[in-house]
Amino acid sequence: MLELILGDSLEVLIDNRGKNPPYTENGIPVISAKAVKNGRINLGEARRISRETYENWMQVEINRHDVILTSEAPLGECALVESDEPLAIAQRLYALRGRKGVLDSRYLYYAFKTKSVQADLYSRASGSTVAGIRQPELLKVRIPDPGYTTQMAIAEILGALDDKIGVNERIAETYEALLAARFVQYGWDDEPGLLSNTVPLMDLISFNPTYPTPRGIAAYVDMAAVPTSRGRVTSPGRRVATSGMKFRNGDTIMARITPCLENGKTAFIDFLDADEIAVGSTEFIVLRSKPGIPQHFTYAIARSPRFRQHAISNMVGTSGRQRCPADVLPGFRIVRPDEADLQKFGADAQAMFNHVRSLDAESIHLAGLRDSLLPGLISGALRLKDAECLVSDAA
Repeated sequence: MLELILGDSLEVLIDNRGKNPPYTENGIPVISAKAVKNGRINLGEARRISRETYENWMQVEINRHDVILTSEAPLGECALVESDEPLAIAQRLYALRGRKGVLDSRYLYYAFKTKSVQADLYSRASGSTVAGIRQPELLKVRIPDPGYTTQMAIAEILGALDDKIGVNERIAETYEALLAARFVQYGWDDEPGLLSNTVPLMDLISFNPTYPTPRGIAAYVDMAAVPTSRGRVTSPGRRVATSGMKFRNGDTIMARITPCLENGKTAFIDFLDADEIAVGSTEFIVLRSKPGIPQHFTYAIARSPRFRQHAISNMVGTSGRQRCPADVLPGFRIVRPDEADLQKFGADAQAMFNHVRSLDAESIHLAGLRDSLLPGLISGALRLKDAECLVSDAA
C-alpha cells in the first residue's frame, strides 16, 4: 500500500509542548495530556483560560474531528475532537488536521491506533526515561494511504461504531445526573437541622467491612480503573490476591488519597459473581449498605457534594500525599431518610444501573469489533463492503 508522509499531508499542526497558559477559575477548557485516554477527551477536570488568553494562545482554532495526540507521558494516545466548541491545548500535546483531498482527519485518528503507525511513532521518539517525540520527527511518520475516498469510507465505518459507543456513554452520564438530582430532591444532601431529624452514616452504612482474602487469582481493581464521573468499573483486572481492600457486589469504593478523592474516583461494584470477593488498591474506602438500606443509596451518598467535601476537608498528611481517614466518615450526619423514599430511590437506581450495565456490555462488544476491523481496513486486507455488513449488524 502507498504511504503518506505526515508532514506533507497536514493542513494544521498546533504544537504547544513545553508551555502552559495562565489559568483562570472559569472560561474555555484546556485539554491536558492526562485527559486524552481511550480515544476520548475527558474535560471533567479541565483547567480554564479566559477568552483573551485563548485568542492569544490559540492562533489557529481547533475544529471538530481534529486529532489530539500526546507527545509524551504517555506517547501516542490520541482522540478526536467531538465538537466545534472552543478548546485549547496545553503542553505535551499536538493538534493535527489533515489536508483536504489528501488525508482525512478521522482516518488519521484510526491510523494512529494501528500497530504499524504506533511502531513508526515510537521508532522516532527520544528520551532515556520518558519517550517523547519532537515535531520534526513527528512530521516524518508514515501513514498508510488507500486513497482519500477510501480513507473517508474507512473512517465512516469505524466511526459508526464509536458513535454508538459515545451515545451509550452519554446515556450513562445522563443517568448519573438524574440520580444525583433525585438525591438532592429528597433532601438528603441538605445541611442537617435538629439532631432529632438526623442520623449518622454509621447507622446506615458499614465502612471497610471485613472480608476473607480470596484464594489464588482474583478480580482486581486499581485506581486507574475507577471512573471519576460515572458509576461502574468496566475494565477490572485479575491478579494473585494478596494485600489490598476487599469488596463484593453491592459495595461502593471511593478513593481516599489526593488528587483521586477530589477528582471523584468512586464506583459501585456490580461486575462480580454472587459470592465473589475482589481485591483493590489500599487507597480505597469501602462502603456497604446495612440491611434495609438500598445499595445504590450508599453509592449516591459517596457521590454527594456535601459528603465529599466532608471527606476532603478531613484529609491529613503531607502535601501531595494527603488521605482521608475512614474513621472520620461514620459520624457524618444526614437528614433521616424516609423509608418509602429510600425504597423508591433504590428501585429507580437499580433500574438505571441495570440499563447502564447492558449498555456497557454492548460498548465493549462494539469496541472489540472496531479493534478487530481496524487493522484489516487500514491494510486493505478487509473489503469495505464486508466491514459495512458487520457494522450494520452490530450497530
